[in-house]
Amino acid sequence: MTLPTTRVSFPGGAVTGESTVLAVHPLGDGRFGVVTADTPFHPLDHTWPDQPADTGTLTVDGSELAVVDCLTAAVGPEAEDLLVGADIPVRRGDEAWSWLVLHVLAEEPQAELLGRPVTLSVDAERRAALCASHTGCHLLALALNAALAPRWRKDPGRADAFGNPDFDSLAMASSVMDTEASTDVYRLGKSLRKKGFTAEATTTEAGEELPALAEALPAITAEVNKLLAGWVAADAPVRIEVPGPELTARRQWHCELPAGPAEIACGGTHLHRLGQLSALETELTLSADGSELTAVTRPKRV
Repeated sequence: MTLPTTRVSFPGGAVTGESTVLAVHPLGDGRFGVVTADTPFHPLDHTWPDQPADTGTLTVDGSELAVVDCLTAAVGPEAEDLLVGADIPVRRGDEAWSWLVLHVLAEEPQAELLGRPVTLSVDAERRAALCASHTGCHLLALALNAALAPRWRKDPGRADAFGNPDFDSLAMASSVMDTEASTDVYRLGKSLRKKGFTAEATTTEAGEELPALAEALPAITAEVNKLLAGWVAADAPVRIEVPGPELTARRQWHCELPAGPAEIACGGTHLHRLGQLSALETELTLSADGSELTAVTRPKRV
């Protein structure tokens, strides 16, 4: 099977498009996956499944087919069939493979789809909610990095766009978003301590006494939320920098915050401006044994 890598338009915010069906693939559970040359649909990433897939419809000759899920698939240089999700044995973007968006139908289509023109429509309300959660997740990362910066005893060797130690990427255990919030879990283990982070009471180089993280958490939460509120009020513009239309293109989230431009590597979908939010707040909690910090960040859309 030879298929070209899918061209995607979701990075620019598209929720509709037209294309041609290149393949119909049975998934073995009664569902079928449809591959098109181009799509506005965002699929679940098989390597970092933080943002859920788009849902919506495919329309053929006026007949709507419900897209109940959207997955990443790939075809290798010697493969006779495509592989889906966790069955893909190589890293996303391997240039020897074709990378595909698989639009999942709940049942076998009654009409022949191969080679047919289709109209693709994403559930725009669901997409907008996921965009808000994903943008909120990135803003939380920057604000949390800033609030925790005094707790680093040494330079960990990785900084964010504003020069703060990148706690978010160094401690990240998991990140999941839905239409209501993003949930980020950070591991506060030996590896992070070796890099220089301390959750214990400490004295900064400037002589400031910092209480243990558990005791300081309410003040840290307030500091993070103050930063988030200021950024939302500034109505900073957001864009995705896209080097090409391919699904595997290395995209960058870019936000013009008051302190300067911020960039984070990201393959998801986002708001166009922070003014599309009326509020953005996070809740920080520490596990009973102090080994994990969890941030649940809830955006409120205008």
